[in-house]
Amino acid sequence: MTMPVAQIVDAAAYARAVEDAVQAAAAYYAGGGSPLDDDAYDVLVRGIAAWEAAHPDEVSPDSPTGKVAGGAAEGDVPHTVAMLSLDNVFSPEQFEGWAASLSRRLGHDAERFSVEPKLDGLAVAARYVRGRLTRLITRGDGTAGEDVSHAIGTVEGLPAELAAPVTVEVRGEVLMTVAQFERTNEARVAHGGQPFANPRSAAAGSLRARDRAYPATMTFFCYGLLPLPDTDDALAARLTDLAHSELMGRAAEFGVHTTASTQVPGVTAGSTAEVLARVQQIAALRADLPFGIDGIVIKADLAADQRAAGSGSRAPRWAIAYKLPAVEKITRLVEVEWNVGRTGIIAPRGVLEPVEIDGATISYATLHNPADITRRDLRLGDHVMVHRAGDVIPRIEAPVAHLRTGAERQIVFPQVCPRCGSAIDTSQERWRCAQGRNCHLVASLSYAAGRDQLDIEGLGGTRVVQLVDAGLVADLADLFTLTRDQLLDLERMGETSADNLLAALDAAKAQPLSRVLCALGVRGTGRSMSRRIARYFATMDAIRAADAEALQQVDGIGGEKAPSIVAELAELSPLIDKLAAAGVNMIEPGAVPRPPAAGSDDDGEATGPGAGPLAGMTVVVTGAMSGPLEALSRNEMNELIERAGGRSSSSVSKKTSLVVAGGNAGSKRARAETLGIRLATPDEFAALVADLLG
Repeated sequence: MTMPVAQIVDAAAYARAVEDAVQAAAAYYAGGGSPLDDDAYDVLVRGIAAWEAAHPDEVSPDSPTGKVAGGAAEGDVPHTVAMLSLDNVFSPEQFEGWAASLSRRLGHDAERFSVEPKLDGLAVAARYVRGRLTRLITRGDGTAGEDVSHAIGTVEGLPAELAAPVTVEVRGEVLMTVAQFERTNEARVAHGGQPFANPRSAAAGSLRARDRAYPATMTFFCYGLLPLPDTDDALAARLTDLAHSELMGRAAEFGVHTTASTQVPGVTAGSTAEVLARVQQIAALRADLPFGIDGIVIKADLAADQRAAGSGSRAPRWAIAYKLPAVEKITRLVEVEWNVGRTGIIAPRGVLEPVEIDGATISYATLHNPADITRRDLRLGDHVMVHRAGDVIPRIEAPVAHLRTGAERQIVFPQVCPRCGSAIDTSQERWRCAQGRNCHLVASLSYAAGRDQLDIEGLGGTRVVQLVDAGLVADLADLFTLTRDQLLDLERMGETSADNLLAALDAAKAQPLSRVLCALGVRGTGRSMSRRIARYFATMDAIRAADAEALQQVDGIGGEKAPSIVAELAELSPLIDKLAAAGVNMIEPGAVPRPPAAGSDDDGEATGPGAGPLAGMTVVVTGAMSGPLEALSRNEMNELIERAGGRSSSSVSKKTSLVVAGGNAGSKRARAETLGIRLATPDEFAALVADLLG
């Protein structure tokens, strides 16, 4: 696999490249803000290294190659043992080449490797004397770092006192989880500051800040443990003979965070094939992690192998970083589009200068809502950090404020609905057209008629437009009062088509309450939530009678969502009455009404009826179904799970009981394997629920 390399054609271009790389590294390690994203920096440094290999007598003393932190970071607290960087590989072939070179150094194959996620944070050394945390130091230039002991107490996973009174140095990565990053940025902007561009810059800036008017919590994960010199601590002294995997176990016993507590725990592997398999597992889970990773660290696990391999001036020879494609890139925000959804929600979307992230060309990214734009202080023309991981919708994290030129322009918010010109309801963070669903009636009706809602065959978008334009349909209930003569008056509507549509409408009246509720498009609910609400309350009357407190008994509805759903149902009350009068079903088959306070388990989650082959089980479906399940949509699969007494879920966690993994199952299958969760093929699952398959 060939990795991109910056093309440097002469000595002048080389000098400019070195200057750019040093400036980028200085900005990155000083505060996390850099004019280059990770991929761009790696491409530039590879180009510098290639030019230097061809011109060994013209290497600049400022070159970032061969230096820890690109030669940019400094410090005044000497390290007891040098804190080095890691060399990188970018493909299985490059990794196997590194493993072969390690074997040549050792005179034999490494007995085993440790494999851990490469956390995207800031390397630090925490010194403990007789079990008490006394000093916190950044990596700096590898020989000395910056004292950031003022941050002690703000870093989760780095206890003030260990479980044993040992004198050791704990090394690891300080980072911000996604949740910590969001909270920090909200507080930072509330105090008049610019938002951080990404979690890494937030961790780097917050770790160094001595006087901060807002809270900023970070998280630590250990990757090294060594005794401090000149101590008589026998327990600490024995650490030098432990394998890396054993050191991580000892660190966890001391009470320090390690990756063992995450979805991607460190493991050992006995061969390069096992290493590469684990690399693929971690890469598949990357998008679901609550913190950022930019690769996988692979080490010779045994202390004897590490000593035999030794270290260079910049990096150990017994460890390597297998870099993953960047999920964040810097590009420019060109424009903001304002789109109106089927329920009248007015959603901003950022138009970007196209940029490639993780193999996909990204031209648009979500901006969430106007309040989010204001919080992030985004402007047209800004350089912005764009994040995309796996199939996650690309999002704009924040402006790269230090790249502003002064030519950026304020984003103008719409004063009226961009679709129909009506007033805008700005009372909530997500703005909405005052006409609500009527603003985008065609989209609303097309959604309601869809396969996973009322499944009205023959009622596609073109036909809906006809009905609306003819004045025959002004809301969902009007569909069920259409007559044969009205349909025959429409252009290109023959007798057979009219009869088929009327039959489909009649069949739709008998759909279960969960599908009717979903067809209404209540904000804050979707297919899965509609099923949970319908199964909990059993009838539309019971749902409409429920207050916010009662709704919170349903799994997944919290204190913020419940009042919104209550208000939305009240707004839809006339339409619901019209649907009932037209003969549309308002009962969930098989569900039994329960009092609002009943039906919670020990975790506060609403429980199902408890009957059927999947009773008490949480089931996740991933990949393409086959055999008896091939024709089922994902929504129909979830309905099947719940009719069998189980609970459908879209994400794999420790609470998941079963994962149905079809063809091309990706990260969810990998995570299930990592967590030891039971897997079933589509055929095996079909046999399990055979009595319920039609």
